[in-house]
Amino acid sequence: MNTQNFSIEFYPPKSAEGADKLRIARGKLAQLDPKYFSVTFGAGGSTQQGTLDTVLEILGEGHDAAPHLSCVGGSRQSIRDILQQFQSHGIRRLVALRGDLPSGYGGGGELRYASELVEFIRAETGDWFHIEVAAYPEVHPQARSPQDDLQNFARKVQAGADAAITQYFYNADAYFAFMDQVSKLGIDVPVVPGIMPIINYTQLMRFSDMCGAEIPRWVRLKLASYGDDSASIKAFGLDVVTQLCERLLAGGAPGLHFYSMNQAAATTAIWQRLAKA
Repeated sequence: MNTQNFSIEFYPPKSAEGADKLRIARGKLAQLDPKYFSVTFGAGGSTQQGTLDTVLEILGEGHDAAPHLSCVGGSRQSIRDILQQFQSHGIRRLVALRGDLPSGYGGGGELRYASELVEFIRAETGDWFHIEVAAYPEVHPQARSPQDDLQNFARKVQAGADAAITQYFYNADAYFAFMDQVSKLGIDVPVVPGIMPIINYTQLMRFSDMCGAEIPRWVRLKLASYGDDSASIKAFGLDVVTQLCERLLAGGAPGLHFYSMNQAAATTAIWQRLAKA
């Protein structure tokens, strides 16, 4: 399988034990030879150091890595400092996001939108970074309308984004419809589908409620019917997500971005099935 635009996402571990577990998972996932690993960034910069530490560890292991950079709660100077820190470590790729406001946080910072962050990164660093941004085939939960959300995406690309990663989804038609709309706007950057393996039903429902990702009714009912039977949930989830990936790739998706949740088994199983297809 061509891994040209295949990537895997981690979140910064919160403990020494978590860091050890991530190293083990990362070692297994590195055998799949993804183009790069990305590492998420906490609300208001809460895990900024953890993000950098994880990225540097990945780079030290000989793999490309992209830190997430959020502008929420940050000043231009604080973001400038982070960019300079990234550059000093030879980091050449990043994921630029608005980010979520942490609970109880008042203001949004000097840069309010991801498009402003991308514009700022380009003004400060030129073409140093390959910049990924977010896309929402099922519409951002805070968008005023689908058209407004599409225009927000267009602004990020016009500001200098090189490519995009989507929020996860389980309806391939949503991705293809989004790509049709993007194409009509004359936007031709790669838009890589974000893929969330199904491991835990309760966790998936919670995440999906927060981010606005729709779980098709038949999938939701099937998962609920398994109760606490985790083996059946994982087996069914593997079938559903693999078939989704196959359809996306057959329809022209340029790659896949796996939200690994710092675990190796589900992403590896999907990847191996795709390789045999």
